[in-house]
Amino acid sequence: MKKIAPAMLALAVFCLGIASLAQVVARQAPMASTKQAPAFYRGYLGRFEVTALSDGAAPRNLEEILSNPGLVRQLLAEGHLPEPAAIPINAYLINSCSHLVLIDTGAGELFGPTSGFLISNLKEAGYQPQQIDIILLTHIHGDHSGGLSIAGVRQFPNATVYVDQHDLEYFVTRRDSSDESETLQRQVEQSRATVDPYLKANRVVTIKQDGEVIPGISSSSQPGHTPGHTAYLVQSEGHAILFWGDIIHSSEVQFDHPEVSVAYDVEPREAAQTRLREFQFATEREILVGSDHISFPGLGHIRKVGSTYNWVPIKYATTVTELDPKP
Repeated sequence: MKKIAPAMLALAVFCLGIASLAQVVARQAPMASTKQAPAFYRGYLGRFEVTALSDGAAPRNLEEILSNPGLVRQLLAEGHLPEPAAIPINAYLINSCSHLVLIDTGAGELFGPTSGFLISNLKEAGYQPQQIDIILLTHIHGDHSGGLSIAGVRQFPNATVYVDQHDLEYFVTRRDSSDESETLQRQVEQSRATVDPYLKANRVVTIKQDGEVIPGISSSSQPGHTPGHTAYLVQSEGHAILFWGDIIHSSEVQFDHPEVSVAYDVEPREAAQTRLREFQFATEREILVGSDHISFPGLGHIRKVGSTYNWVPIKYATTVTELDPKP
């Protein structure tokens, strides 16, 4: 039998001791926290500063909310993705030097304990809610407008909210009817609770579609998901980024299959047509995209591969760099 050198034997005993100790610690020591680190990501777009802010995530069974559940089940299995999926909720802060603009506000208190972190992450990023003077809503849904007000109190007291007139009429100022679905009744109730405080304070402005909202930011009508669903194109010094709201709910499914709709679409067929049109625009322009429901920070490009599309996320940087570098 081959002899083991004393030094090797001592090393083996030491390593076994460390392994045993680690097992004991793992069994006995409680986790210090179940929370992740503050979630914000910052970069420059020309002379504008852009900060992605996470509001958290919304757990949903994609098989239940996306059309074609068999296909969805197959794609999730291929991607090793469990159900329910944690759908990211992202928002974006634009510092144009003239304005501090927030695009969407997260879910606030509407979606439970896995979301509602936008304001805390905003503060971690070095800003206060009262500094924001403009809020651009891609649309009125709980995970985009829900963070406007909590318990009837405006969370951004100095901000003016810009939103499409069609969404305002559909979700807030509409005349109630007993024929409305339970889903729509809930959406209207939530929308009124969060948007109404700004209406009463005369801090809601309806945007003019397909034109400049403020210098450097223009809007484009992208209906289907909601009647007034809106994308915002932000441009500075030859650099651009498109914030497209809810064009995508599942990057694992809808880039390959743009025809797959989500249960929250008011007009599913129109939403699918809009999605395909936005994919084509983003690829033809080779434009950077900010997406509310793609893994944080939700920034990347769209690449066409054959008849389908791929998501190409930006490379993570440890320092604040140019988000849209030009070769």
